[in-house]
Amino acid sequence: MSVPRVRTYVPGLDEILYGGIPERNIVLLSGGPGTGKSILAKQFLYNGLLKGESAIFVALEEHPVAVRRSFKHFGWDVSKYEKEGRFAIIDAFTGGIGASAQKEKYVVKQVDDVHELVDVLRQAIKEINASRISIDSVSTLYLTKPAMARHTIMSLKRVISGLGSTAFFVSQVSVGERGFGGPGVEHAVDGIIRLDLDEYEGKMYRSIIVWKMRDSKISMVRHPLEITDSGIIIQWDKYIKLSTFNVRIESLPSQEIEEMKKAVQEVKEYVKVARTEIEE
Repeated sequence: MSVPRVRTYVPGLDEILYGGIPERNIVLLSGGPGTGKSILAKQFLYNGLLKGESAIFVALEEHPVAVRRSFKHFGWDVSKYEKEGRFAIIDAFTGGIGASAQKEKYVVKQVDDVHELVDVLRQAIKEINASRISIDSVSTLYLTKPAMARHTIMSLKRVISGLGSTAFFVSQVSVGERGFGGPGVEHAVDGIIRLDLDEYEGKMYRSIIVWKMRDSKISMVRHPLEITDSGIIIQWDKYIKLSTFNVRIESLPSQEIEEMKKAVQEVKEYVKVARTEIEE
């Protein structure tokens, strides 16, 4: 395998990524409200924890207490991994204000200070040896200062990629907006995954499309997506066609399905061999 990959273990996502995310890539999860961005970012982390990896969640828009509760909503209890020192929440929301916030280990006191956030993130990555990072939402850092968007993304990218981690950056866009978070952001990240929620004749349809992924082949169609009690599931072997007149869900060509299966299998074998070599 030419490019080492990080498997997301999200049902259907590794298939449409032809094996997973290339190591050290920074991927933008873009979409409007209710599309499942935050769920996908958390699921990526939790799946890594289940496989013995370490992970960090950077909370920019939620209190750490609410973050833990949202993980638990899907049956993902991260408290065990926090105690083991394999999972950490960086509180970049409260500024350390409040009794609960004062108990947090990693706190950004000046929530608008990107340099402080980068320093705290660097410390946390090194201390728990984190291989997976999710920041929710990165848009908060430059919403009122769009000219700083690229600088902000590159500052975070340097420390995350430089320390060998792979990350999801959640990016908020308005309903109906076609962009992903601004030109400075879109060109700075390594990958873009767009999640959408569309209404047709009174029914809502969720979908996902990989817009770009550096050093990787990707599926070139939009796939149906479901949010279940256990997280996100992507119908990777089907694609959805949305138009003004109808909605159609059809199966992918068999050749494409087989290519995706083969790519995922190759990554599985690579990971298995790599783990065996480490143990030896």
